[in-house]
Amino acid sequence: MDPQNQNTSLQRLQNVEKRIVRVLELASSVMDEWASPSGPRKELVNNHCSEFMQLIKDIQVTLREEIKSACEYRPFEKCDYVPRISNEICCKKLDHVIAQLDEMKHTIEGYHTTA
Repeated sequence: MDPQNQNTSLQRLQNVEKRIVRVLELASSVMDEWASPSGPRKELVNNHCSEFMQLIKDIQVTLREEIKSACEYRPFEKCDYVPRISNEICCKKLDHVIAQLDEMKHTIEGYHTTA
């Protein structure tokens, strides 16, 4: 890998780091909004969630590209490692989404019982 590619790769990874910080800020803001005594402002939560999801997608794409560019050779062409790991990651993502939906359902039920 030549120095110029290393530099641009490093810059892309630094941008990913900044996006991760922003994702954490957004998540924190949404949690603060949900904890607000006056209740969450729907539009603000929706905007933060949309930005959160877009940043996650951007991070994922950039990291995937960086990993692919770092692996310039393929010693095992018929290896199923990548698809297997990809499936495992998808399963973990689904588990996480299901857990988050369950938490949201629980929170909504809590609001309905207190109202």
